[in-house]
Amino acid sequence: MDRPRVYFVGAGPGDPGLITRRGAQLLRRADCIIYDGLVNPAILDDCLLKAERICVRKRTGDRPFTQDQINQIIVQKARQYPCVVRLKGGDPGIFGRAAEEIQACLKADIRYEIVPGVTAATAAAQCAGFFLTDREYSSQVIFVTGQEAPDKEQSAIDWDLLAQFNGTIVFYMGMGRLDRITQTLIEKGKDAKTPAIVIQHASLPAQRLAQGSLETIAQICCQTNLQPPAIVVIGPAAVYRKETDWFTKRPLFGKTVLITRDARGNRALAERISELGGRPIPLDAIAVVDLTDTPESKAIVPKIKQFDWVIFTSGHGIACTIDLLRKQNCDLRAFGSCQIACIGEETARRLNDFGLRADFVPSEYVSNVLADELAHYTNLKGKKILLLRSAIAPEDLPDRLKSHGALVEQVHVYTVQPTDPQISADQDIIQLIQSSQVDWITFTSSSTVQSFLNRIGADILRQNRVKIASIGPITSRRLQENGLKVAVEARPHITEGLIEAIVNYHD
Repeated sequence: MDRPRVYFVGAGPGDPGLITRRGAQLLRRADCIIYDGLVNPAILDDCLLKAERICVRKRTGDRPFTQDQINQIIVQKARQYPCVVRLKGGDPGIFGRAAEEIQACLKADIRYEIVPGVTAATAAAQCAGFFLTDREYSSQVIFVTGQEAPDKEQSAIDWDLLAQFNGTIVFYMGMGRLDRITQTLIEKGKDAKTPAIVIQHASLPAQRLAQGSLETIAQICCQTNLQPPAIVVIGPAAVYRKETDWFTKRPLFGKTVLITRDARGNRALAERISELGGRPIPLDAIAVVDLTDTPESKAIVPKIKQFDWVIFTSGHGIACTIDLLRKQNCDLRAFGSCQIACIGEETARRLNDFGLRADFVPSEYVSNVLADELAHYTNLKGKKILLLRSAIAPEDLPDRLKSHGALVEQVHVYTVQPTDPQISADQDIIQLIQSSQVDWITFTSSSTVQSFLNRIGADILRQNRVKIASIGPITSRRLQENGLKVAVEARPHITEGLIEAIVNYHD
């Protein structure tokens, strides 16, 4: 039986974490993604690199594609690729014109599947701290479009019904006609004092809201410069309550954090910042280069079990080592009876992901402490130690281990190199910093510092009010050598410690 070729997927209200599990799975499989302008680009981060991406913007005042053209693109790409995702903001079935696109598929005899999403109305209300339905205030809700088809001779909206409706009314795409909407409801008999809330950028760190009544909300939105995309909620339930506002109480809400790791590390750090309410901006400053195909790496595999200790100083080292074993048709038995030390809990957790437990983790996650505490834990004199790590790692760890009598061998299973400058993206970041839209910049290694300095420069940080967060003393020292002030340093020296240091700064 043939699989569907087109998947109509709801992207949710904006937060990448609010796409459904099924939707995320399909994005990772898709050969082509056709997405709307309201879709958060971060949702596309996990798509296949080879996947064709087509933005068919559908925003007020910005329509490079007509609906007929979008229909044609869907059919064309479905005939070209085995898996096409039509990614729509919110839920495809709520004012998403999915019915028209599905009809185009039916006419072309193209199989399809619909994957519902979290619609903007429910997300907007709950992120603003209230509910569309409430036993005390409202037992019913109506969804209404704020933009009917322009060729309609007569409105399909029953304004008389809405005026008498005692539940919650939600207008999608209503900002451009907010004054007309509110005035019409009042003219039809709805109480002008009826509560009203407008939520902009619902579920995102940039979320803002305006609260008023039916007669005042349009003016308040104008005064506060609230603009689309936004959801308009009218009714007795539409009351902002500070005590139930969980969304803006998150510790990093309203803070923009520029992160400078490798692509994978940036994604993980971005997720954590988003969870805490912040807006992460990734700058992939470095790239991890696998060195497991070198003669040196290949030769070490049969000899690993001869060592007393294997030491990992990063998650990258662990991942590359496991990959090395697989390439040599080996598994975890290659470690034999040797013990394993990790520089920190974060690295130890990464080791555990592959089914191995760290025998030793130091109290402080720096090289010298690792060496000294390991020497206190066990007599290192004459012990054979294997370091599987980066080619650019400093020599302080092997030197310290040797001072305790250990016999140390290093094998470089990966290296780190600066990424090539991306002129357009770098200019965007410079503009954000200069316009005071970046609150923090994080550095997780001296490599990320050097790459940032090469691409962006130090002057822009000196001249603007951007606070710097460093993961540890080596990184801090590199920053200070370039005349940059470190506002916070992680303790412990891991990414979670980095986040905690930023959060504590604002407490």
